[in-house]
Amino acid sequence: MAEVILQLLFQSLLDIVNDISMYREYIKSHRKESVSLARRIKLLGPLFEEVRDLKEPLPEGALASFQALKSALEFSKQLLLQCHSGSKLYLVLEGEAVSSAFCSAVVNLGQALDELPYNSLFLSDEVVLVHSQLRRAKGRQSSLDSQLSEDAVTVLGGNRDSCKLALERLAGKLRLRTMSELQQESQALQAMFAGTKRDENIDKVYALLGKLQELALSKNPEAAMDFQCPISLELMKDPVIVATGQTYERASIQKWLDAGHKTCPKTRQPLTHLVLTPNYVLRSLIAHWCETHGLEPPKGYGSSRPSGKLSSSHGIDVPHATDLVVVEALVQRLATGQLEEKRAAAGELRLLAKRSIENRISIAEAGGIPLLVELLSTQDKRTQEHAVTALLNLSIHDQNKGLIVLAGAIEPIVEVLRGGSMEARENAAATLFSLSVADENKVTIGASGAIPTLVDLFNSGSLRGKKDAATALFNLSIYQGNKARAVRAGIVPALMRELLDTRAGMVDESLAILAILVTHHEGRVAVGNESPVPVLVELISSGSARTKENAAAVLLALCSNDSAHVVAAHQLGAYLPLAELAVNGTMRARRKAGSLLEHLCKQDEMAEVDNVL
Repeated sequence: MAEVILQLLFQSLLDIVNDISMYREYIKSHRKESVSLARRIKLLGPLFEEVRDLKEPLPEGALASFQALKSALEFSKQLLLQCHSGSKLYLVLEGEAVSSAFCSAVVNLGQALDELPYNSLFLSDEVVLVHSQLRRAKGRQSSLDSQLSEDAVTVLGGNRDSCKLALERLAGKLRLRTMSELQQESQALQAMFAGTKRDENIDKVYALLGKLQELALSKNPEAAMDFQCPISLELMKDPVIVATGQTYERASIQKWLDAGHKTCPKTRQPLTHLVLTPNYVLRSLIAHWCETHGLEPPKGYGSSRPSGKLSSSHGIDVPHATDLVVVEALVQRLATGQLEEKRAAAGELRLLAKRSIENRISIAEAGGIPLLVELLSTQDKRTQEHAVTALLNLSIHDQNKGLIVLAGAIEPIVEVLRGGSMEARENAAATLFSLSVADENKVTIGASGAIPTLVDLFNSGSLRGKKDAATALFNLSIYQGNKARAVRAGIVPALMRELLDTRAGMVDESLAILAILVTHHEGRVAVGNESPVPVLVELISSGSARTKENAAAVLLALCSNDSAHVVAAHQLGAYLPLAELAVNGTMRARRKAGSLLEHLCKQDEMAEVDNVL
């Protein structure tokens, strides 16, 4: 019976650890406290497994110690569950009480761990090492976001102007901006307060929720101008492109053409043909816009995509893009048409190249690539944008990559990257990334002066531009000769800035590039000059699996070549997050963490020797 009780006890302890390991995200107001506590608890898994599998009986008093530990873990689990899926507004308004609960959880857990008879449990060296680091690691102080609490108080009692600003900050930080997000919060509140008598504190939470709902409704925007049909002024559900390159709702432009008109309604220019080309790119953007703003797409949206034909104004089926007649007509327009015709043709080829591999092959075989490359040098920004995006879509087919490079595209693409519209610059960066998949192109692109322009886009571009620049720089830096070029172009300070601003969403991309650059001497020196250890330790503590892996790789490269970084990591308490990573990380992350722990242990030994001397 005693053995059964012990088996059930240790299985319940492991179940608690496993349940907590499933909590991937925590609410912002108490995220750091939650991550720190969860990390400590996850480190206990190997201990429970080894003790459960012991052949020897537990020493006297051990059962009571593990039962006390179970009570501490159950308290911690409830607290973490609340911070994982509970009410965000409640956690903000009751912030001090929740932070106090975290302090109690850490103290209770520490006391229970101190009572365990480690010397009598015959544990493996690895588990002993991890738990010695766990016990010596310092707990986090409260990391409550005071701005959130202040904003909540302001909203409930401040003046109108300050209340609006505070409310918008709350909505942004807590991700309570759309009606769907607010619906989830309402459900969390109902679950939390089910069967509870309403009191003043609960009323405050619901009052705050009501104000956020009002804000979301007030920001329910009219459709962006680019998504409205110029004829009907309504959100388009089936956008199509006419010969001039303008986009209309299919039903509206069809009615215009059926009335006998042969001109573009917006530009008044004659239509050189009456083919209506579906604008699938814009359809996708409209769907994304609706989703972002918590809106339903227009009725019937997404249900009218043709199966394989482009339709003409008179109901005649025009063969889809694989028909060489259509492709050749567009390529001919690129070769001999006026600027407006070339712009429209490039726009149509851009869409056709996006749709299928057959289209990409047909356009290349019809001679479209050299003509699109020529258009990269035009002063017309829209035409340039169409041309570079068409080349991007064509480059998806591997055999086209070589044809694009042979057509002399790299230098004009770099010029677009340097001086085009923002969308053209973004797509130029994406094209360079696509072309750089081939190793021989990495050398050519690096020598063309592309890297400094990519760094400029990384510094000044939109989020999409930064990501396009980052993927291109990552690929190019795989070639050893390009690493120094990237460092000299000033990429390292820019990458470090992105690591410090986690809201920008560029942490993983930046770390991936740094992990490559630190394999080069100049890269290590440049990174080392940016005081990188604090942010790297923080990312190893609280990042995603990929973030932790790359942060550990960068830190290991630095520590292996400069002991000053080892000292800094030691002082910042890197033991605990590295110990967790050595147990729970990816295979590569575990190797990196193990090597870093060896460096830290050697640092400890050297410090002890110095103290003796």
